[in-house]
Amino acid sequence: MRAVVTGSSSGIGREIALEFARAGADVLVHCRQSTAAADEVARAIRELGQQSDILCADLSDTSCYPTLTEQAWSRWGGIDVWVNNAGVDLLTGAAKDLNYADKLQRLLDVDVRSCVLLSHMAGERMQQAGQGVILNIGWDQADRGMEGASGELFSAAKNAIMGFTRSLAVSLAPQVRVNCIAPGWIRTAWGETASEVWQERVQRETPLQRWGEPADIAALARFLCCPQASYLTGQVINANGGAVR
Repeated sequence: MRAVVTGSSSGIGREIALEFARAGADVLVHCRQSTAAADEVARAIRELGQQSDILCADLSDTSCYPTLTEQAWSRWGGIDVWVNNAGVDLLTGAAKDLNYADKLQRLLDVDVRSCVLLSHMAGERMQQAGQGVILNIGWDQADRGMEGASGELFSAAKNAIMGFTRSLAVSLAPQVRVNCIAPGWIRTAWGETASEVWQERVQRETPLQRWGEPADIAALARFLCCPQASYLTGQVINANGGAVR
């Protein structure tokens, strides 16, 4: 298996890339500018006995998309799995200080537009090859609501991705499968430093009474991209410890 994972220099994307490598995949690691971190992930993949290299591209710039996909396809003569994981960090990154309208624009530019257009480009190539898997990342609270500015903004972006996933799956069937993982409370950068109030909220709202870990999402991603999941397409699967509110 030959895979691309966008936004895979850290967090959930990093774990997906490493889990794919453990499953025997060669993985192209994508980053915007964190080349040192991406190199570390690629090195870890090679230590697992798989091929890896890095692709650098700022996904807020649509002009880079054709080059990115061409580089991916030419590296090993094709791609079997494309994971759209890259997204704007509104909680701990530089974008946390933007105003509401600018945060929305960043989400639309990176999370939504890159997912839609890169899926379209990758999907066309996969259809021509007669097989492939596209995996997107949503959010479990997007379709049921969460209070606050971040909840509103992420819901707008992630609902778009989740709905797009369902439609693209129909468009690309039967050659290409398209699914979406909707994570719940996952202990990434923000979760590691969240206040006691948020720690208690996670426990209260999650029946399994713990944070999810990036490895939990990576394990599901591995399954959805393997032959045993060949009858699954057009699905948005919550990975949230059973949370329903």
